[in-house]
Amino acid sequence: MSYSFVFFLNSALLGVGLAMDAFSVSLANGLHEPKMRVRKMCGIAGIFGGFQAFMPMTGWLCVHTIVESFRSFEKFIPWIALILLGYIGGSMLINGIRGTGEDEEFSGIGLKALFIQGVATSIDALSVGFTIANYDWLMALVCSVIIAVVTFFICMTGLSLGKRFGTRLSNKADILGGVILIAIGLEIFISNVL
Repeated sequence: MSYSFVFFLNSALLGVGLAMDAFSVSLANGLHEPKMRVRKMCGIAGIFGGFQAFMPMTGWLCVHTIVESFRSFEKFIPWIALILLGYIGGSMLINGIRGTGEDEEFSGIGLKALFIQGVATSIDALSVGFTIANYDWLMALVCSVIIAVVTFFICMTGLSLGKRFGTRLSNKADILGGVILIAIGLEIFISNVL
């Protein structure tokens, strides 16, 4: 395999496909925190992009080292995504239903929640390691970096859209964001298990 236009196009398209879950979660995060600063948006998109680059490389490494163990782990991926996104979405849903007082300080999205979201939205990218298994390590790394960059920009778009609508939806944003995260978890689970 060589660095060709097709290689870069395939890598970008892989990035678009893998970033859809992260886009939806970014949209929910923007809804949750409509006054988010650009620096935090870049941090969130960077976390998602980082996970989207890390997981295919981990999958690639597994293919080249411990293939049988990884294949047995694959069946748990939809369950892990469902549990993680269900947990975060459920927390947002409960907070949205309870409501927050106007005098209450808004805390925003924490690092722990972002880590869980990053893992949950990128765990299916582990299997991309199988599709790029014929690449040498440098090509796999370049492919992963392209996936990360595409994910970054897609997540920035999701955050921006979420912020815009979050300001209009105000107190219903947590409920909508929670429902979106739970729906994403269910979609990942159903599409991979059934």
